[in-house]
Amino acid sequence: MATTSRIAGSPGPAIIPGAGEGEGRRWAVIALLSLGMIIAYASRSNLSVALVTKDFLRTFHLSDTDRGLLNSAFFWAYAALQIPAGWVVDRYGVKWPYALSFLFWCLASAGTAMAGTVGQLIAVRILLGVGESVVAPASYRWIRLNFAERRRGLAVGLYMTGTKIGPAIGTPLAAWLIGHYDWRAMFLMVGLGGLIWLIPWMLLVNDTPRGAARGAAAPAGKPVDFARVLASPVTWGTVIATFSYMYFVYFCMTWMPAYFMERRHLSLSQMGLYTFFSFGGMAIVAALAGWGADLMIGRGGNPVTVRKWFTIAGFAIACTELIGAQSSSVPVALTFSVISLSGLGLATANYWALTQTLIPASAIGRISGVQNCAASVAGIVAPILTGWLKQKTGSYEAPMMACCVFLVAGVLAYIFMVKERYAPQAEL
Repeated sequence: MATTSRIAGSPGPAIIPGAGEGEGRRWAVIALLSLGMIIAYASRSNLSVALVTKDFLRTFHLSDTDRGLLNSAFFWAYAALQIPAGWVVDRYGVKWPYALSFLFWCLASAGTAMAGTVGQLIAVRILLGVGESVVAPASYRWIRLNFAERRRGLAVGLYMTGTKIGPAIGTPLAAWLIGHYDWRAMFLMVGLGGLIWLIPWMLLVNDTPRGAARGAAAPAGKPVDFARVLASPVTWGTVIATFSYMYFVYFCMTWMPAYFMERRHLSLSQMGLYTFFSFGGMAIVAALAGWGADLMIGRGGNPVTVRKWFTIAGFAIACTELIGAQSSSVPVALTFSVISLSGLGLATANYWALTQTLIPASAIGRISGVQNCAASVAGIVAPILTGWLKQKTGSYEAPMMACCVFLVAGVLAYIFMVKERYAPQAEL
C-alpha cells in the first residue's frame, strides 16, 4: 500500500511509497549513499593530514596561508557547479550522473600522488571538486523521491553519517598510510580503493522511484516556479545557516588536525584518534537526532518546528568549542573539541530534512545544489580565513571565535527566516 503525505511547499498531495514496497532495497541504497559520502569526505580530508607532515611541507615549501589556500581549492569548482549539478540530476536522474562523477573524482584523488608543484596540487584539487559536485544534489533528490516525511529524518541522518564517518575514518587512515608508506602512496590507495563502490551502485540503484509508474512519487498540481523558490526567505535563511554550519565543519576538517598537533602537541596517531572521536561522535548524534525528530513528528509534532529546534540546539552546543580553545588544559580542550562537533550532529539530519519539508519536489535537486553551494563557499572561506587569522594572531583562538560568530548568525537565520509561512507555493 502507498501512503499519501502532504509535503510543505508543494501544490498538492504527493504519494510516497509505503513501507511494504521495496523497503529493504531503499534502505540498502541509503547505506550505499552514506558509503559514497564516506569515500568522498575521505578523499577531500586526506590533504589536511598530508599538510601536517614534514615531508609534504618540505616538498612544497608551504606557509600557513598556502596551507589554507590548498585546503580551499577543492571547493572552487565544487561550489560553482552545485546549481548546474542540481539541474543535471533533476533532468537526467541520479544513477548515471553519480556513477560518472564518482569514477572521475576517484581518479582525480589518486592523481594527487603525481603532483610535484603547488600549481599541480591546486589543479588536482579543483578536479576533485568537479567530480564530487554531483554527490549532494543527487543524494538528496533520491531521498526526497523515495521517503515520506515521517521517515526522511532518519534517512537523511543515516546518509549524513557518511559526511562525518568519512573524516573520522579517513583522517586516521591517511595518517596510518603516511606513517607506513608515504603521502604519495596514501593518495593513490585512497583514490583507487574507492572504485569498488561502483559495483553495488550499478546493481542496486534504479532512477525510477518505487511506485512512480503509478504516479506515486510525483507531486500533483502545478510545479512551483524556480525563481519563486529562489526568492523565498526560507531559501536564503537556509543558505545563511548552511554556510554557518559548514564553516565550523570545514574548520574542523581542514585545521583541527594542525590544531591538535601544533597547539595541543599530540602525535600523528593521537591526532587521528581524537579526530575520529570528534567526527565519529557527530555521526552517531546525527543518526540519533534524525530518528528522534522523526519519532516526535510521528507523534504529532510539527515537522518544521521540531527540525528547526534540533538544528538550533546543535548550533548552540557547537559554540562550546570556544571554551576548549581558551583553556590551558589539554584534556579540557580535547573534551570540548569532541563535545562541540558531536553536539552539532543534532543539526545534521534535521537542517537538510527541513529543506526537503519546505521545498517542493520539482525543485529539490536545484535547491539542494543552492544549499550545497553555500556549504561549499564555507569550504573556501573557512580554511583561508583560518590560515590568515592564525598567521596574523599567532594562535587558534581568533579562528575559533570566527566559528562562533558564524554559528550565532545561523541561529538567527533559522529563528527569523526559516518559517513555514514563508515556504514557496505555486501561483493559483
